[in-house]
Amino acid sequence: MNMGQHIDIFAPEIELYQEIQRLKREKNAVLLSHYYQRPEIQDVADYVGDSLDLSRAAASTDADIIVFAGVHFMAETAKILNPTKKVLLPDLAAGCSLADSCPPEAFEPFVKAHPNHVVVTYVNCSAEIKAMSDYVCTSSNALKIISAIPGTVPIIFAPDKNLGSYLIEQTGRDMLLWDGSCMVHEAFCIDKLLDLWRMHPDAKVIAHPESEKHILKIANYIGSTSAMIAYAKHHPKEKYIVATEAGILHEMQKEVPNTILIPAPAMEDNHCACSECAFMKTNTLQKTYRCLRDETPEVEVRETIVEKALIPIERMLKLSK
Repeated sequence: MNMGQHIDIFAPEIELYQEIQRLKREKNAVLLSHYYQRPEIQDVADYVGDSLDLSRAAASTDADIIVFAGVHFMAETAKILNPTKKVLLPDLAAGCSLADSCPPEAFEPFVKAHPNHVVVTYVNCSAEIKAMSDYVCTSSNALKIISAIPGTVPIIFAPDKNLGSYLIEQTGRDMLLWDGSCMVHEAFCIDKLLDLWRMHPDAKVIAHPESEKHILKIANYIGSTSAMIAYAKHHPKEKYIVATEAGILHEMQKEVPNTILIPAPAMEDNHCACSECAFMKTNTLQKTYRCLRDETPEVEVRETIVEKALIPIERMLKLSK
C-alpha cells in the first residue's frame, strides 16, 4: 500500500491495525485506551489503563495528536492537560451515564448553597463540573484525596453516590453526596450474582466501588479497574467473579492467562449476560482508524474552563505521585 493511501474502513481488522500503527508513526500520535474499550482497540493502543493511568499518560506525552479511545469526559481531561495539542475521540457519541447525571446547571446552585464545603469530584464528570471543583479524583486515588483534606473541612462529593458511600465507610467522613450513578455498575443483579457464586463457591468476588452497596457487601476485594487487575496478578491461582464493565476481562486475562475469570451477571433486561457500557463500545477499530486518518472528530474545551479545571486535576496528579 502506498503511503497516504486511504483504505476502506470496512477492511479486514489486521489491515486496519497496520494502518493505525502507520498513521501513529507518521503523525506523531498516541492512542490511549480505557480497559472498557473493545479488545481490538486495546490491542492497538499505546497505553491501556484506568482513568488515573490515562490521565498520567496524557499529561506526560510528547505526541502532537492524542487519540482517546474512551468516552467524552476522558478526552476532555486529556485536552485540559494538553490545551495546545489535538485531541481526538473516535465517536463523539461516546458519552457517560454518570457524567450525564450531574449537569452543570444543576450542580452550580448545589455548590453555591454549601459555600463552606470543599468540592471533590470523581473524574467521571464534564469539564464544566471539574471547573467547579477543588479536587478531582479517580477510583484509584479517591481514598488518598479524601484523606489529604483536613477532617474538620466539610466535603461535597460528586457525582457518584455509590463511590461516595464507599468512601464514607472507609474514611468515616460525613460527606454530602450528589445523587448520581453509573448505569453499568448499577446493572448487576444481586440474586443472579449469588446464584453464580453458588455454582462457583470457590470463586472470589472482586468489585468496582461504583457498584451498589449490596454488591460491595459480598465482595472479597473492592478496587479500581487497575487495582482489580493487580489483585488478580498477585493471586493468580484464584477463580474470580468480576463485577465491573466486562471489557476489563481482556487485559486481565492477558495478565493471568491461566486464571478463570467470570463476568458478574447483569439484570434480565440487559442485552448481555454481563454488564457492558454501550457508550464505551461505541468506539470501533474502524472509527479509530478514520478519526486518526482524518484528524476528526476533535474535542475542544473552552479556554476559561481549561484554566479552572486544570487546577483540581493537577492537585490530583500531585497527590497521586
